[in-house]
Amino acid sequence: CASPSHRPRPLLANHIHNTRSVRQKALFVQFAEVFPLKVFCYQPDPESYQAAVGWLELLAGLLLVLGPPVLQDISNLLLTLLMMGALFTLVSLKESLNTCIPAIVCLGLLLLLDICQALVQTKQVVRATRKTPGAFKEPWE
Repeated sequence: CASPSHRPRPLLANHIHNTRSVRQKALFVQFAEVFPLKVFCYQPDPESYQAAVGWLELLAGLLLVLGPPVLQDISNLLLTLLMMGALFTLVSLKESLNTCIPAIVCLGLLLLLDICQALVQTKQVVRATRKTPGAFKEPWE
């Protein structure tokens, strides 16, 4: 039996999670320093900035997958702006290309989705405005 003063060691997963959390907070301190709106004298609090980005990514991602078409378009725009901001931040911090690759891939996929949606909408408009030529009318008309 273990004595009451004996505490169990923290699990490795908790240690990894805490280390990652500390690292993420340190990164957002750097991100806040190069925030794009800093030129307008606005610099966010790093913790609020981290929370806002996380919630915005989560909400926009869910709406992109589950939302109606109008909200999907809005969430695609929001996520595209977030990825552009992420790339701006990473380039401002002079990060390596390896660090930028996830943001570049996500931005590329979002732009591809936007292009595909635009093509589908264009096809729907073309089909709706196309008229049937007189040669294909039924003989009884």
